[in-house]
Amino acid sequence: MDVVMPQMGESIAEGTIVKWLKKPGDTVEKDEPLFEISTDKVDAEIPSPSSGTLQEILVPEGNTVEVNTVVARIAAAGAAKSAAETKPAPSAAKPAAETKPSPAPPPSGPEPAKPSVPSPTAPKAPPPPAPKSPPPPSPTPGVRADREPAVTQATGVATLEERVRTKSSPLVRRMAAEHDADITQIHGTGIHGRVTKQDFEHHLETIEAATSAAPVAEPQPAARPTPPRAAPAAAPAAAPAAARTFAPAPGDRVEPMTVMRLKIAEHMIESRRTSAHVQTFWEVDVAHLERLRKEHGEQFLQRNGVKLTYTAFIAKATCDALKAVPVMNSSLSGTEIVYHGAIHLGIAVALDWGLIVPVIKHAGDMNISGLARSITDLAGRARSKRLSPDEVTGGTFTITNPGVYGGLFGCPIINQPQVGILGVGAVEKRPVVIEDAIAIRPMSYLSLSFDHRVIDGAMAERYMGELKKSLLAINESAL
Repeated sequence: MDVVMPQMGESIAEGTIVKWLKKPGDTVEKDEPLFEISTDKVDAEIPSPSSGTLQEILVPEGNTVEVNTVVARIAAAGAAKSAAETKPAPSAAKPAAETKPSPAPPPSGPEPAKPSVPSPTAPKAPPPPAPKSPPPPSPTPGVRADREPAVTQATGVATLEERVRTKSSPLVRRMAAEHDADITQIHGTGIHGRVTKQDFEHHLETIEAATSAAPVAEPQPAARPTPPRAAPAAAPAAAPAAARTFAPAPGDRVEPMTVMRLKIAEHMIESRRTSAHVQTFWEVDVAHLERLRKEHGEQFLQRNGVKLTYTAFIAKATCDALKAVPVMNSSLSGTEIVYHGAIHLGIAVALDWGLIVPVIKHAGDMNISGLARSITDLAGRARSKRLSPDEVTGGTFTITNPGVYGGLFGCPIINQPQVGILGVGAVEKRPVVIEDAIAIRPMSYLSLSFDHRVIDGAMAERYMGELKKSLLAINESAL
């Protein structure tokens, strides 16, 4: 039975084999994890489609293949053994010697006449074309080896980097055709150097800036009108500098970036280049939340099967604040602000191999118990690589919690196309002034990164005020 690269979502066209969990000859059961893949959305373990023996692996680790490409084959249980038993024994007779066809005799008849010498005035016949060298052997269909050696110009074949760059999205290729631009001359920040829409728009902005900065000569008076002349083409602007590289020192270990790491880098650069990031910081007294956890945590665990955490409290207050300030639950589409009708809350989850943001769909309709169960479920399946692409897309606002690692506060980067992200700092006891007296209270810093293209400072502060008010309003009845 063929094992194919699954399509992990409508927008996913390829996947990278990260690790084979079985080797040829191993017995596999149906739905047992067979191999791990990485896409531009999620990392996932792919189960075996049937029981049997892993016969062969067609795509080794580290290679990227298109969806529905056959990556391995599984022999049904007992099939390999039956084939070996029914295989006929080799014959003792020696194979007959191969006979080579004798050369064909020369054609009979008179010897052809020698060609006459052409006259000096007669046009010379073009020389016969040189025989073409045989093309290089093609790789396995559908496989793109990340470390395939580039072909030199002498072969006339495009290098791997050129092929990857020209495989940009249809939108980018159409934009390049409209502006008569060469995609291969643009530095791409996408995966494996692909040129994204933002790269192309930045390229056009660079050309426009260079054109407007060019000095314009004063027009000279002409004796008589001259026919209009075509405007000279603008000189191509220099492509943005490539990522800095350097020679590693002796003893350094060099590893290629994983698909997830490449996508994180691409998304972060795109977000910084897209949104006007501004941050604001608030301090919140969470003494009443700590008391709720101590007094009701055990009952909450028995009733819901999950622990009562600060993240669940923050998620509930976040949803309440988004309802009070709807513009924070929006996205910018061109020159239009899209106000989302539902709250789809992203919760950043740190993994050993990267960062992923599962999304709680319709989080605004949930209570603290529902949010706590959803957070625990999504985080657990993210760490075991069992998330589907639909569970990491469609978010309208995001929460990240560096406080679990001891961080007091940070300036998180907005998750596009959202306009805000909330950072939650560690809960620490600090001296504070309460009613003109110094007290020791558990405190936490909350940071909001917002897109100043859509959110003004006053609106951001209003949102944080609603968030703080919602946190302080949580009591036993909310559990």
